[in-house]
Amino acid sequence: MFVITNDDGIDAPGIRSLLNAVRQMNLEAIVVAPQSQFSGCGHQVTTTQPIRVEQRSEYEYAIAGTPVDCVRIALSHLCPQVEGVLSGINAGGNLGTDVYISGTVAAVREAAMHRVPGIAFSNYRQENCEIDWAIATHRAIRVLDKLLAEPVEPGTYWNVNLPQYSTQISEPNIIFCAPCTQPLPNTFRLENDRFHYSGEYAKRPYDLGGDVETCFSGHIALTQLSL
Repeated sequence: MFVITNDDGIDAPGIRSLLNAVRQMNLEAIVVAPQSQFSGCGHQVTTTQPIRVEQRSEYEYAIAGTPVDCVRIALSHLCPQVEGVLSGINAGGNLGTDVYISGTVAAVREAAMHRVPGIAFSNYRQENCEIDWAIATHRAIRVLDKLLAEPVEPGTYWNVNLPQYSTQISEPNIIFCAPCTQPLPNTFRLENDRFHYSGEYAKRPYDLGGDVETCFSGHIALTQLSL
């Protein structure tokens, strides 16, 4: 049994896309995801107040907490015999140093702490471009077919970034690569004594051969991370 979660919330299209991929592979799964969006929350946890759990169906639980809360509750109570944790598909990239901000990636990092295999999925999108979730499902199946056959080292987890879909680019290659170590653009606009972040994701600096360059070039970037 796999646990599927995300940081965009249980009603987001990306988690439906990932669930469809798992079902098409005839794998068993339950959805344990936040009731609302927690994008960019990192490894935030809830320890000082109760966490409400709403069972929506036989296989679906909405958690009034963060992605990491979802994984903790799933592993401790809802699915203690879990085979792995799958997170996403996030609507937007989680490349390079983004993993320290991402709630999507934090979910599988938490799984790795418990020695449970984890794979985080994100789909990079260029500004004003929509994600084709049927294409994302197809690509997620390709990745799962490859990664579920890989041996799992304790304390490691996978971060997967699907590229922006384009009719001009052929089916993307799956490329194992290193995470980029360069930061997001650190630019702000000052208006009326308030700073507004104005960095452009697509214009970030990147390492040659790393996950940012790989994904921006139209290929599927797979990076193995460790605690």
